[in-house]
Amino acid sequence: MLGWALAFLVVALIAAFLGFGGVAGASAGIAQILFFIFLVLFVVSLVFRLMRKA
Repeated sequence: MLGWALAFLVVALIAAFLGFGGVAGASAGIAQILFFIFLVLFVVSLVFRLMRKA
């Protein structure tokens, strides 16, 4: 998931550099959503792992 977020971030940066504002904005939005989903899943997995060990 984090890899996909980084890929969309790179696409957004390249598109912004080349002047494609719409594509850059959409890619940056997708990257942001994927990053937050990654964070939520990471925290949930940490909580479950800590509960499982105890």
